[in-house]
Amino acid sequence: MRPTLVLGLTALLLPRLAAASEPAVPAPTIWQLHQAAQVGGFATTVLGAPGSIAGPGGPALHFNGTSDGLFVPANPLAGQTQFTVEILFYPEEGGPEAQRFFHIQDTATWRVMMETRLDGHGGWWLDTFLGDGKRPGQPLIDPKHVHPTGRWYWAAITYDGKHMTHFINGEKELEADFAFGPMTAGQISLGVRQNKVYWFRGGIREVRFHAAALAPAALQRVQ
Repeated sequence: MRPTLVLGLTALLLPRLAAASEPAVPAPTIWQLHQAAQVGGFATTVLGAPGSIAGPGGPALHFNGTSDGLFVPANPLAGQTQFTVEILFYPEEGGPEAQRFFHIQDTATWRVMMETRLDGHGGWWLDTFLGDGKRPGQPLIDPKHVHPTGRWYWAAITYDGKHMTHFINGEKELEADFAFGPMTAGQISLGVRQNKVYWFRGGIREVRFHAAALAPAALQRVQ
């Protein structure tokens, strides 16, 4: 076989072999919030009486900002050294200034949290947090990144093993280095913090959990 042909075949095959040797990223775990009694195949603990509203692509659960919430006995991030969480949600005007709409906590007190901060004038900004409850955690919050209430958004937080970033509709807003996890088994609350404060007023349509820190181009967006 001629050397040039061998080199050509090698150039074609090496990228394919390298790709085949890379571990495949698992498909995301997707929870669609259609009914309060069950989320992601898990029976929930229901607080109050979450209702239903129309969301992008189908119905979503609505939380009243005073007494509605869900507890799901699962943690899809357990054991993950990298992850992405994406949430399709609808922040309404009204309710408390700080509203916790997503909270994971495990048996070692590692936490992943997302909340809105409302300015009382039709605007809100995202507040995300990683920590373990035993030492100062890492918040990401800046009121300069304000968005109007009364619209659907995809919020996302990524962690690549040392660096956390949060996004709205695929646009990066804030980032920081932080040593986190991995998490153990735990539970998730939706619409309220797990100690039943900071109730959320608005809708939640879908939650996605990925076992990798997604690139911005791969994140969900509301069109």
